[in-house]
Amino acid sequence: MRLRIPLFLTAAALLFSAWALGAAPHQVSLSELFPSQTQAKTAIVINKVLERYHYRKVTFDEAFARSVLDNYLEALDPGRSFFLARDVERFEGGARRLNENLRRGELDSAFDIFRVYRMRVDERVAYALGLITRPFDFTVDESYQFDRAKAPWAKTDAELDELWRLRVKNDFLSLRIAGKSDEDIRERLRQRYDSLARRIQQFTGDDVFQTFMSAYTETLEPHTSYMSPATSENFDIGMKLSLEGIGAVLRSDNEYTVIQKTIPGGPARDSGQVSAGDRIIGVAQGLDGKIEDVVGWRLQDVVDKIRGSKGSVVRLQLVSQAGGHKGGTREVSLVRNEIKLEDQAAKDSVIDQLPNAPGLKIGVIELPAFYRDFEAETHGKRDFKSTTRDVRQILNKLVGQGVDGVVIDLRGNGGGALAEATSLTGLFIDTGPVVQVKDSSGKVEVERDTDPGVAYAGPLAVLVDRDSASASEIFAGAIQDYGRGLVIGEPTFGKGTVQTLVDLNRYVPGDQTNLGRLRLTMAEFFRVSGGSTQLKGVEPDVHFPAGDDPAEHGERSLHNPLPWARIDAADYQHAQVPDAAALTRQSTERIGQDVGFKMLERRNQVLREVKEETRVSLRESDRRAEDKHRRTLFEDEKDRFLRARGITPVKEDADQVDEDALEAQRNAIARIQVEEAARVLADGIRLESASRPKAAMRN
Repeated sequence: MRLRIPLFLTAAALLFSAWALGAAPHQVSLSELFPSQTQAKTAIVINKVLERYHYRKVTFDEAFARSVLDNYLEALDPGRSFFLARDVERFEGGARRLNENLRRGELDSAFDIFRVYRMRVDERVAYALGLITRPFDFTVDESYQFDRAKAPWAKTDAELDELWRLRVKNDFLSLRIAGKSDEDIRERLRQRYDSLARRIQQFTGDDVFQTFMSAYTETLEPHTSYMSPATSENFDIGMKLSLEGIGAVLRSDNEYTVIQKTIPGGPARDSGQVSAGDRIIGVAQGLDGKIEDVVGWRLQDVVDKIRGSKGSVVRLQLVSQAGGHKGGTREVSLVRNEIKLEDQAAKDSVIDQLPNAPGLKIGVIELPAFYRDFEAETHGKRDFKSTTRDVRQILNKLVGQGVDGVVIDLRGNGGGALAEATSLTGLFIDTGPVVQVKDSSGKVEVERDTDPGVAYAGPLAVLVDRDSASASEIFAGAIQDYGRGLVIGEPTFGKGTVQTLVDLNRYVPGDQTNLGRLRLTMAEFFRVSGGSTQLKGVEPDVHFPAGDDPAEHGERSLHNPLPWARIDAADYQHAQVPDAAALTRQSTERIGQDVGFKMLERRNQVLREVKEETRVSLRESDRRAEDKHRRTLFEDEKDRFLRARGITPVKEDADQVDEDALEAQRNAIARIQVEEAARVLADGIRLESASRPKAAMRN
């Protein structure tokens, strides 16, 4: 039996793990933490589905079992702060049998590891609670290694004690720098550590099973994961894109909950005060509710605190990405609201003052997602809302305004409906293939634009960045392959795989037990030129300075991603585009003198420094000096840029903020790359115009 792959690439698919239900509210005894028959049955079914349908063919041998164990230990103890080396050695001894145990649905070793983990957490929390009652000397030259992903496991309890002494001291100092009193800090840390132990004690057998099976499935590649019945229910909520919340995708990073991205049209994005990379360290309900410290919480529990009814207020205590493990905190109030399709709709503007091309007008279409109202379409509404419909109308409008070229802005666009990526490409090409899809059996299907004619035949550019993913990469890749326009910006995310949801109950007909679902990678996208969008993404024709090493971002930064691959090219017609090398030289010269790009580079420099850090000073004077230096570096450059644009700088963390001035400031920063993309396209128009007479003479 062959499963049909639903070709739907929604950004909501990224949200499923963040919308799982919170933990049970009661303590679970250790005697309850043993595998059930249902879990054993589910494991066997998962094995069969993976072996038969997963895109990557892997041998379930001892090496694979060791990788599963490593993933499971990382999921439980990413900072290597609980397990001892002797614990891990014992676990590794059992890994030699783990592959055979998994085939038979035997999960005893996974539950054994978790029971040890829970005991170690109780031991460490008890020790930490004793530490917070003692005084700390913040004049001593000590440091704390917060990134221990590659550190050796502690060999003795004494080693763990020292690690935790430094950890608690760092937690204390971080809150002191944030302006908390010592008395408040001790109470807050007591609640933090108590909460850590309590939440681990609330893990049910189902929680343990999901954690282990996700570690197991993700050993194949990063986008395959198991969803328990409870998680499946919340995934369905997310797929509707109408979750009443703040509109942010969250992920876990060691013991912190991090904003992975904000959703267009959501309260977090609209506020302008929440950014990708921010760490959530506290959550409060309403305008005057008490802040709950959420450091060390499970992702599911943090999300459960943030979710709420439309119109209600949630307050977040955040640490900016640039602050790293040294910076202070800020508090943001958000009114929960629904995220609707119309909030993600395409928007247009015109840039008509180009120093390098006086008199030219460039239209800009900002496209946050590839949206399509499937519900309205299912009900037979002919005018259902879609990306292609909206962009077609905007193109007609821009042409009516006399634009000389169009820039499609796909920065931050994480994808959406594949049908929209295909039909949107069709607005710019006559007919032909747009993307190839190869499934796990090796069969290749081609998604085509079959609608003859084009909606816009003029000069075109596509602006992308490191967060342009999936359907965005399909569209940008097709435009580039056809030579229909320039791709400008940064290398894209590199997600070129297709996932589908498999209901595990279909493999046990007649059984009424709900086994949950598997999010399964079953296919890969290939451009019409034959190369995959996987891993490498789409390489721009004209590069903007990258924020960091492309290998440190996107699919390339994930554990065990599928490799880049190539298949035969489809039958398509390639056209010539303006000289990308010449355009790059002109753009590079401008960027080198542009105060806006200088500001972006300074910000990127600060973020690179943060990413490269693995430890922080525990001497208070050093920490405060480093924090001030880092903030000053970026703020000075930002103020210089804003004043050059005639905008009075506004401090976002001031007690009273002029929201209109703040919005103008944010818009100016967001337009830096768009305006340069418009200048690049204008250069291309001038180049093409200059070469036209020579081409006519040759004919």
